[in-house]
Amino acid sequence: MTKTYIIENGQGPTEEQFREIEEAKKHPITFDEDCEELSPAMMKAFKSAVVQRNRKKKA
Repeated sequence: MTKTYIIENGQGPTEEQFREIEEAKKHPITFDEDCEELSPAMMKAFKSAVVQRNRKKKA
């Protein structure tokens, strides 16, 4: 299950959100046909795209 939150500038997570994150850490990641595990090459490309995106955000 995915939850989406809108966080304003300067706003931190609530205690409830911290608890949800801690609970989620206890469960394994489950891959399926809609969300397949990335191959090493795809993971490298994904990480590269994230780095490029973050560089653009800082500029």
